[in-house]
Amino acid sequence: MSGTSLDGLDIAQCLFTFSRGKWNYKIERAITYEYSVEWKHKLSVAENLSGVGLILLTNEFGLLMGNYCNSFLGINPVKIDFIASHGHTVFHQPDKGLTFQIGNGACVSAVTGLTTICDFRNQDVALGGQGAPLVPVGNALLFSDFAYCLNIGGFCNISFETSSARVAFDICPANIVSNDLVKERNLLYDLNGAIARKGNIHTGLLTELNGLPFYKISGPKSLGKEWVLDYMQPVLNKYPISLEDKLRTYYQHVADQVTEVVSVAQKGRILITGGGAHNLFLTELLTKSLPLECVVPQNEIIDFKEALVFAFLGVLCYRNEVNCLRSVTGAKKDHVGGVIFRG
Repeated sequence: MSGTSLDGLDIAQCLFTFSRGKWNYKIERAITYEYSVEWKHKLSVAENLSGVGLILLTNEFGLLMGNYCNSFLGINPVKIDFIASHGHTVFHQPDKGLTFQIGNGACVSAVTGLTTICDFRNQDVALGGQGAPLVPVGNALLFSDFAYCLNIGGFCNISFETSSARVAFDICPANIVSNDLVKERNLLYDLNGAIARKGNIHTGLLTELNGLPFYKISGPKSLGKEWVLDYMQPVLNKYPISLEDKLRTYYQHVADQVTEVVSVAQKGRILITGGGAHNLFLTELLTKSLPLECVVPQNEIIDFKEALVFAFLGVLCYRNEVNCLRSVTGAKKDHVGGVIFRG
């Protein structure tokens, strides 16, 4: 799993069992391989490449992922049924019928000698869906003890059950913005929200952020880097305030948008995962504003839940079982997403 915040490549070795009508999981081990400065740059500017350049990059990134998998497995690997690879999103514009994750699965399979399942989103977009989020199937079948599953990564997304179907959608940008803001101090992220904690809310900026048109659209809906650059960045740039105040205001914006989504909740618990779950200040804001019990799990689930769920999407694809829900993405039908390269 490689996310938009460019934290690194998450690899998790997962075991799934089915017993008494319920799926169970175990993360046997997991690691994040941090990207080199060179690869962070390559991934951050990939959208500016020519067509040939992008094809070369998707192959190069596939080879990189394959080599990381080999390092992870070691010289005497346990039996692995397959690799499930999300890749790294470069373009996501479902309104134009476009989503593109680099990391050629054929290259991953060639380097590792293992069957590789990849390209989970394109078929959904071809069927008129958003191609995102795809994690809700895993939330429904692996984390059914929670009324809501909230993931705070590059973007903030949520999944929950309604009276008629599972629904999920992107709520707002998250780490993709806060990580970018702290670059002015040569930092990778706002550790524990310490910078924002020193700031004050700027009401004008908060009002304008909360008023962005995306938030008035009902799901299914999803966000990409392009939306941040086109709609949110101009608003943030408009206010020449301190980094402390800008981050404090931005975190409040995230808390406001999440609270708006779950404000009608009457009972249950909300599971908070993703890199943003490590941000103590942000989780404090959410705990104070949400009408549910907030559960921040052990680090293994915080950091590797998405890798776990994409492994599970691979299981469903391998078994030819539905792993993309039309109630979530808006596609024409439920379907089996993923392309299989046999090892």
